[in-house]
Amino acid sequence: MRTVFERQDTIPLIAEVFRELGYEGASFSRMTERTGLSKGSLYHFFPEGKEQMAAEVLAHIDAWFEANVFASLGRDNSREAIARMWRAVLDYFHSGHRVCLVGVFAMDETRDTFSDAIRTYFQRWIKALKQALVRAGVNRARAQDLAEECVAGIQGGLVISRATGDTGAFVRTVRRLAARVDDELVR
Repeated sequence: MRTVFERQDTIPLIAEVFRELGYEGASFSRMTERTGLSKGSLYHFFPEGKEQMAAEVLAHIDAWFEANVFASLGRDNSREAIARMWRAVLDYFHSGHRVCLVGVFAMDETRDTFSDAIRTYFQRWIKALKQALVRAGVNRARAQDLAEECVAGIQGGLVISRATGDTGAFVRTVRRLAARVDDELVR
């Protein structure tokens, strides 16, 4: 068994189990098997069970995106912030080797349980990107469409990469989206 001293140390381990198996497939026995944590440790850190684990994983993901994507898009030079967003996305999703857990939860039975967190995550991303695009001179309607297209494209690229086993599909998708945004910014 693995020794973990803080609940925060367990979040990335649990997130990877949810990414791999989904919410329904991530039983406590599978959690202990895949994380190396005992059931006692899991219950100690998450007395409310798997739903609490998933909620805390989603909050952890949201905090990462707030710090590494949303905040920058909202306040920094738009072009630089958008370029940082592409780099952060490639880094976070390990260039397509890692699925979007928020997207996974949005597509399975957990959708209703975590609907507020899922909806808020995607809405914040689209809004932050739209605001950066508007500050860079793109009209509001086009910025909304482009922001939605980018977030949807990122999610779709992850799905295609996972389904085909071709992680390059995700990288190519991100590059095409970045080029499309760059074209809009020079108009």
